[in-house]
Amino acid sequence: MASSRSDSARAVRDPLPPFQGSSKMTEQMTGAQALVRALENVGVDTVFGIPGGAILPAYDPLYDSQKLRHILVRHEQGAGHAAQGYAQATGRVGVCMATSGPGATNLVTPIADAYMDSVPMVAITGQVASRFIGTDAFQEADISGITLPITKHNFLVTDPRDIGRTVLEAFHIAGTGRPGPVLVDVAKDAMQATFDFAWPEEMRLPGYRPVTRPHSKQVREAARMIVGAQRPVLYVGGGVIKARAAAELRVLAELTGAPVVTTLMARGAFPDSHPLHMGMPGMHGTVGAVGALQKSDLIVALGARFDDRVTGDLASFAPHAAIVHADIDPAEISKNRQADVPIVGDAREVIADLIVAIQTEHAAGRIGDYTAWWQQLNAWKSTYALGYDTPDNGELAPQYVIERLGKIVGPEALYCAGVGQHQMWASQFISYENPGTFINSGGAGTMGYAVPAAMGAKVGAPDKAVWAIDGDGCFQMTNQELVTCAVEGIPIKVALINNGNLGMVRQWQTLFYDGRYSNTRLHSKRIPDFVKLADAYGCEGMRVESAGEVDAAIEKAMEIDDRPVVIDFVVHDDAMVWPMVAAGSSNDDIKYARDLAPKWEHED
Repeated sequence: MASSRSDSARAVRDPLPPFQGSSKMTEQMTGAQALVRALENVGVDTVFGIPGGAILPAYDPLYDSQKLRHILVRHEQGAGHAAQGYAQATGRVGVCMATSGPGATNLVTPIADAYMDSVPMVAITGQVASRFIGTDAFQEADISGITLPITKHNFLVTDPRDIGRTVLEAFHIAGTGRPGPVLVDVAKDAMQATFDFAWPEEMRLPGYRPVTRPHSKQVREAARMIVGAQRPVLYVGGGVIKARAAAELRVLAELTGAPVVTTLMARGAFPDSHPLHMGMPGMHGTVGAVGALQKSDLIVALGARFDDRVTGDLASFAPHAAIVHADIDPAEISKNRQADVPIVGDAREVIADLIVAIQTEHAAGRIGDYTAWWQQLNAWKSTYALGYDTPDNGELAPQYVIERLGKIVGPEALYCAGVGQHQMWASQFISYENPGTFINSGGAGTMGYAVPAAMGAKVGAPDKAVWAIDGDGCFQMTNQELVTCAVEGIPIKVALINNGNLGMVRQWQTLFYDGRYSNTRLHSKRIPDFVKLADAYGCEGMRVESAGEVDAAIEKAMEIDDRPVVIDFVVHDDAMVWPMVAAGSSNDDIKYARDLAPKWEHED
C-alpha cells in the first residue's frame, strides 16, 4: 500500500461502529443490495454521488435504504470534495460514488487531493461487466490502474461474494493508521448477480498493521533533547488534528514552554491567541514562525512532513537544528530531512508519552531555560506582525473582508478555503482557536475545492456555520454545487473574494515576470454577474464594494438559514500576500513586504 502525502496521523479512534447482528446469518440478495447493506453496516449515513450506467444497479437498492442519505451532486468532482469536507468536519470516512469511465475519472482530482492531505475517504465506482474489462467497452476506464499512485489502496471487485468484505476492509484502511482515500471499483455483473450474502467475520489484510504506540526509548531521548535545547520549536502538522491530539498538544507546549508553529493543515490545532503560538510557517507564514524554525537548535515535528512550502530551499532549512520527527507513517520520517530521533506512532499517543517523559525530566531537575529564545521570538512577533495596506483609491482590501468575517462569525464556525491568495489570507487573518475549523486543499492546491467541501462539511456538522472563502477563479470551477445545496437544504455561505483575476498567478507575474499578465485576467468583476448567478441557483446574492458595507452583509448572511448565501466582495486587484518566501529560495530570504526583509540577528 502506498503512503498518503500530507501532514499525517490517524483519522479516527473508532472508524467502524460495531456491527449489530449475527455475521453468520445468510440472506439471498444481489451484489448491489450487498453493497448498500455493507455501507449501512459500516455506519455510513451520507453518500455524495451521481448515477450512471455501470453504477445504476447500486442506485436501485439505495432508493429503499432508510439509513443512507444520497446527495445528488452536479459533478463528480463535487462529490469527491464534498466527501472530503464531510470527513474533515466529522473525523469519519467520507463516501462518494460515481459510474464508470468519465464518471470515475472525474473523481481523480478529489482522490488525489485526499491522498495528499491524508483525508479518510472511500470512493465507490461502477465498472463495466467483467467480461468486457480490457476490451475498451463503452464508458470503460481502468480506474484502479489510474488511481493506484493516489490511493492508500484500491480494489476491483468482480465476484459478488467479495463485496461485503471489500467494503469492510476499505473503510478500515481509509480510517486507520495514516488516513487516506480507498477506491472500490465494482463490476456491473457483480452487482447484478444474486448470491447468499453473509457479513464477513474477519478481514484479510496481511501486512497492514499500522504502528500507533511509539517506542519508549525514542520518546525518552526526545524529552531529554527538549529540556537540553536552548532554542526548541514544536513544528505541528495536520496529523495532530487527525489524531485528535489538540488537548495533549496544549499540555505539552505549556509544560515545556516551547514555541509552537502550526502548518496550513494544522491551523487551529493550537489556539492562535495562545502566547506560545508563533503562527504559520512557510512560504506565506509569519516572519516569527519562519524565524523560529530557521534559527532553532531543535525541531520537534509532530504529524508534519517537512513539505517544500514549509522548508523552502531544503539545503538551507534550519541549518543548526537537531530533528525529532514523530509520524504514524514511517515512510515520512527522514524522507526530506534526516531525523536524529525518529518516532513512529499516533500523534496523540506520542504526545501523551512525551508529556510523561518530560515530567520525569522535570522531576529530576532538568528543565529547559528558553528565556533568551523568547526574547528573540517576541521581538520578531512585535516587529513583524501581520498587516496589510488599504488601497488609496478607496477599493476594498481583501484582507479586511476576511479579517471582519473571522471577527463577526467567530472561532466556532467552519471555514473552507479554495486555493490561492484568498486561501492564504484566510489562514492569516482569521483567528483559529479550535482544531478542525479550517478546511482547505493543502497538498494538491485544488482550485474548485471550497464550495463542495463546504457542502460536505455542513452535512457533517449541520449545527455549525460553514463559510466557503473562495476566489472568483476557483468559484467558477465548481459553483454548480450551489444548486445541490439549494435543492438539498444545505445552507452554506460563500465569501467570494472577487479581484477579477487569477490572483496568486498574477502576484507571481508581478514579482517574477515583470508584470506581464498573460492569461490571468478573468473579467469577473463584470462577467458573470455573481449576484444574478446566485439568484439563478436558488441562493441569496449580495454585492459589497466598500469597507462600510462589509459588516452588514456578513451579519445579514448569518441571519439567513433557509438557503445558501453568496456575497460578492469586489476587491482591489493588486493586493498581494505577504510575507512571502519565493519558491526554491531559502527561508532566510523571506520578505514581509515587497523588497523588505527582516533583520534576523541582534533584534532588540
